[in-house]
Amino acid sequence: MEIKEEGASEEGQHFLPTAQANETGGTQFTSIQKIPNEPQLEFILACKDLVAPVRDRKLNTVVQISVIHPTEQSLIRYSSTEIVEGTRDPLFLTGVTFPSEYPIYEETKIKLTVYDVKDKSHDTRSFLGFASFKVAELLKSKEQLLSLSLRTSDGGKVVGTIEVSVVKMGEIEDGETDHITTDVQGQKCALVYECTAPESVSGKDNLPFLNAVFKNPVCKLYRFPTSDNKWMRIREQMSESILSFHIPKELISLHIKEDLCRNQELKELGELSPHWDNLRKKVLTHCDQMVNMYQDILTELSKDTGSSFKSSSSKGEKTLEFVPVNLHLQRMHVHSPHLKDALYDVITVGAPAAHFQGFKNGGLRKLLHRFETERRNTGYQFIYYSPENTAKAKEVLSNINQLQPLIATHADLLLNSASQRSPDSLKNSLKMLSEKTELFVHAFKDQLVRSALLALYTARPGGILTKPPSPRSKAEESCPEDQPPRMKRQDSIPHHSDYDEEEWDRVWANVGKSLNCIIAMVDKLIERDGGSEGCSGGSKDGEKDPSLADSITSHPREDWYEQLSPLVLTLKDCMGEVVSRAKQSLTFVLLQELACSLPQCLTLTLRRDIVFSQALAGLVCGFIIKLHTSLHDPNFLQQLHTVGLIVQYEGLLSTYSDEIGMLEDMAVGISDLKKVAFKIIEANSNDVLPVITGRREHYVVEVKLPTGMFESLPAQIKEGQLLRVHPVLFNVGINEQQTLAERFGDVSLQESINHENFELLKEYYTTFMEKMPPDYISHFQEQTDLKGLLENLHQNIQAKKRKNVEIVWLAATICRKLNGIRFTCCKSAKDRTSMSVTLEQCSILRDEHQLHKDFFIRALDCMRSRQTQGALNDSDDPETGCLSDNKPTSRHFYPVALLLVSSHLLVVWLILSLALLLAKYQ
Repeated sequence: MEIKEEGASEEGQHFLPTAQANETGGTQFTSIQKIPNEPQLEFILACKDLVAPVRDRKLNTVVQISVIHPTEQSLIRYSSTEIVEGTRDPLFLTGVTFPSEYPIYEETKIKLTVYDVKDKSHDTRSFLGFASFKVAELLKSKEQLLSLSLRTSDGGKVVGTIEVSVVKMGEIEDGETDHITTDVQGQKCALVYECTAPESVSGKDNLPFLNAVFKNPVCKLYRFPTSDNKWMRIREQMSESILSFHIPKELISLHIKEDLCRNQELKELGELSPHWDNLRKKVLTHCDQMVNMYQDILTELSKDTGSSFKSSSSKGEKTLEFVPVNLHLQRMHVHSPHLKDALYDVITVGAPAAHFQGFKNGGLRKLLHRFETERRNTGYQFIYYSPENTAKAKEVLSNINQLQPLIATHADLLLNSASQRSPDSLKNSLKMLSEKTELFVHAFKDQLVRSALLALYTARPGGILTKPPSPRSKAEESCPEDQPPRMKRQDSIPHHSDYDEEEWDRVWANVGKSLNCIIAMVDKLIERDGGSEGCSGGSKDGEKDPSLADSITSHPREDWYEQLSPLVLTLKDCMGEVVSRAKQSLTFVLLQELACSLPQCLTLTLRRDIVFSQALAGLVCGFIIKLHTSLHDPNFLQQLHTVGLIVQYEGLLSTYSDEIGMLEDMAVGISDLKKVAFKIIEANSNDVLPVITGRREHYVVEVKLPTGMFESLPAQIKEGQLLRVHPVLFNVGINEQQTLAERFGDVSLQESINHENFELLKEYYTTFMEKMPPDYISHFQEQTDLKGLLENLHQNIQAKKRKNVEIVWLAATICRKLNGIRFTCCKSAKDRTSMSVTLEQCSILRDEHQLHKDFFIRALDCMRSRQTQGALNDSDDPETGCLSDNKPTSRHFYPVALLLVSSHLLVVWLILSLALLLAKYQ
């Protein structure tokens, strides 16, 4: 996706014709020589001496570009420039670009139609003139520049000229074009592109890989003057991603696998008393229905193989619930004078939310709090386990499922080493076996397992619960609702005289003892073989049980395998006994969560899965593009494996009506991304799509890299270190509904979210400053006053100012300074998102690339003009993707029209209120 600068290429490579021919329908057409993954053709336009239809009228000019393919005679509207106001010599800042995959040949004809726009709001325009040319004429012309006469529709009268020039970096256009007036104030600017030789912005080798993930790019070309009257060139590109559908399908498959496993474990709980057995049957019925629904959704998603994004009109469709709305990569590639080329990426996506489920009862943040409150107050027929304990049970079960087969494998490898009578191999195998077994033993140290075993014992036939759960203490009753106490409801389970509490300790300890027996035997075998070093260091605390050593006898001539095999078998048996008991007891814990609030529990799980799926699809896109953009930056790679990446979400949702529920969903979905870790692996085939493993409480996304790219990574990353992300969300409502919310409603949700996430951002900054190398931090502090930016952000959050967009602006700036991943979200990722992204891009051009101050508003208008914004890809309503032509003069980017609507609503409300008062007293 990197764009190669033509000025840096060798002479003769500027879209020159080639002998290569393309055959279509039996006719051969000459292709344009191009650089791979580069636009085939880019040109800029300027008009001179336009004739106005009415004397003394100041023209407002726009050029419509249409294409006539060689095999067809019909016109295809391709693009248009921005509107240039008040001049008969307009120079257009918006260029024309034909991407590499577009079917354009030397024989292709391009028609340029010039209009005078009389009323921008209603798009009323009058025809001035047109000109046309073949691509070959432009490419073979002197300096690759054409000056064409604009003629009326009958081809007679000349109404001016239009100049077409192929974009050539670092060259001066000759003729009089170096003194074209570029704005209504008369500012002149030479048509010069001076750009430093481009260093690898994202790496050419990455392009084929990224092209497999990002699809259907829409490109725009601009040229803007700098403060020293030179030109910078900007390519803006919007791409869809096949991950919009790929990630949800991966996740749903994992959910099905996880839920089927849980259902099976519930069935294997063994015999239960009638009360608990009936609850289990009820839970299994609902869980089976849930699995069937997930399977149906996966089947429907698998049928859709052509789409790579979900339009906003589909956000309420049940089969597409897991797919994010309008997920796109927005990339700005800047070629500016005297500065290095730069890429600026923003992922735009509709706020992750469960639209089909609706927001009548709020979103996840409210629903989860309400659910937990109800669970704490549940009746005696259930046992309450806190969310932390429930999550712990899931974690231990997951560890069991992972560690048991690993231990069995390492035990077999140990026996294999013994059969080969290889001391070194035996030591290495024992070390791995010891590490995994100790992890296994450590997993059961938690008191939760012990209490769950007792709870399960009371649920067996004959186990009678003789006293109800203890009521909440006064301390618990005084605890705030948003900070529920960690209730130890297991204390309500009575002690049974026939229940041996020490039995579990013996069973659990036998695993460690079995391991120590193996260690002692290996030490003795190696010692008898003449080895000077034993292997007791692998045991816990490095100590051997003397009684074990005394009880083990070894004969030099006997087979090592025969000596170790019975001990390994004992280890596996002891481990199997622990697994059987622990699995049943912890599954019983999960049964409590499900049974106490059916079907609300599963409905909440579904909603959370939906929101998380949408959030994760965007995160994976952002991670991949950030990785590829910064692959050759050693500081970034060190940051990646040392402290992880900050992921900043800019939310533009209002705290009014349904958008409150969306914001509540979004806040939980983004927070849940903390459960995600990334792992970079080497791609062994052409399949480069990421793979997800894990469970609901912990996911690992495996990102594949081609061999050459993978080998360039630091050793820690190549060895499989998990890479963490740190998501933060800052939300500022900006539309007319937010005006109503701030005047008559409640904005506490937004304030709470911003406060909470500021603390997370500050925590990441502290870790960043502590763990990154001192020399890097020293240089970093010289370049960036990040501490000052954080203090400014904190002050703005504390200020509680209405529509304080400075909050999201500062958060975005901090994110970029910290090499983070940027997201911008509103309800559908259209109007508000586009307003924000375009303002951010122009602000970057002004602050980082010396955009001329008199051209800030015009540059903003160019980027917000029709057919420029990515929201136009949302096919359900292309007009809503066209941004308004309002011209904000500050960072407060909400449209003036929205404020006018809000004011109008207030006036109407006041008039109605006054009328009601008058009617009351008449």
